[in-house]
Amino acid sequence: MHELVRQLFPICRSITGDGVRQTLAILGAYLPELQVHEVPTGTPVLDWHVPREWNIRDGYIKNERGERVVDFRYHNLHVLGYSVPVHGWFTLEEMKPHLHSLPEQPTLIPYRTSYYTETWGFCLSQHQLSALKEPRYEVCIDSSLTEGALTYGELLLPGELAEEVLISCHICHPSLANDNLSAVAVAVFLARHLAQGGHRYSYRFVFAPGTIGAITWLSKNAEAVARIRHGLVLSLLGREGAFTYKKSRRATADVDRALALALREAAVPHHIIDFIPYGYDERQYCSPGFNLPVGCLSRTPYAQFPEYHTSADNLDLVRPGVLADSLLLVQEALAVLDANRRYQNRCPYGEPALGRRGLYGSVGGVAAQPNGQLALLWVLNLSDGQHSLLDIAERAGLPFAQIQRAVQVLIAHDLLDVLPN
Repeated sequence: MHELVRQLFPICRSITGDGVRQTLAILGAYLPELQVHEVPTGTPVLDWHVPREWNIRDGYIKNERGERVVDFRYHNLHVLGYSVPVHGWFTLEEMKPHLHSLPEQPTLIPYRTSYYTETWGFCLSQHQLSALKEPRYEVCIDSSLTEGALTYGELLLPGELAEEVLISCHICHPSLANDNLSAVAVAVFLARHLAQGGHRYSYRFVFAPGTIGAITWLSKNAEAVARIRHGLVLSLLGREGAFTYKKSRRATADVDRALALALREAAVPHHIIDFIPYGYDERQYCSPGFNLPVGCLSRTPYAQFPEYHTSADNLDLVRPGVLADSLLLVQEALAVLDANRRYQNRCPYGEPALGRRGLYGSVGGVAAQPNGQLALLWVLNLSDGQHSLLDIAERAGLPFAQIQRAVQVLIAHDLLDVLPN
């Protein structure tokens, strides 16, 4: 996963353009079934329109000696995202409104964009800004805004059911490793894991530019939207820090409960927060017209770590072990959703005689029964056709895997029937 982040890191991505295409081409080498879609500029998508396509080749500020004092080739954060082309000489005072820095973090380059307002600009460290003393500078941004397309990637892994689990992450940030290349890497390796098969649900992965990409996907995929039963937006999963799960708009959807259970069972530091209509693309999937059960999993949330949207969000910030832990947690939560079924107790009047089936301890009078036996009793008691395994695990306070094992034992002894999905 860290190697994939390293491959993707140098690419200058935005909400449209060749950087997105190059990114998806790399992802396609890991996921051969990945489909790439192009939606032309001007296409109506819900209340929006697909914007013009932006590409950039170079950008710099030169002093009168021809020296690049700010250089896009050194770091692609140096040019304000979606800057219109410009070339000419400017006085320092004329240039200053177009310069963005972080006085409180003077060594770092900020990440700034101007997607829907036509302007230009440079992002530079406060030290670089303070060093600009000459009266005039040559400014060049070699970019283009043209009639093109918005590009996104999509992968469907069919399961036993047509109903789907949606996994979404944004791919519009340039050289920022945690935001959001870490989540892209986790999503790719999650897809590779699920591609091995054995899952009930079908899994749909969407790799799209933030906001406008999710809106475009929702606009173009009404049939798929109708099949989504659970969903998860992934972001910021490579930096050390406690997990944060943001609930879906529904607040008590199965995905919200499965993530809470997985976090509880992993016994890792975490926070569970309520939905707010701000953040990543969960706010598009959870908009009231769709109201999909889609939550958002991250580690330290956006804007709450000092490297956020700066040049310090680099390859050193993202740790392989943290990526591995993030992937494992998502796998565990999805395993809960995939295995969550309802069952019917075939012997619901009184407890069945477990002892003669070899399922109960041979010595009576023990004050506390082992959890394995307790799991059997909980499954039998709540398998009334109304309660799912997730309901049982939550109420019993037992690990989901232990509840699953109890189910298999009881099925083997003809004490349970599985009900339709």
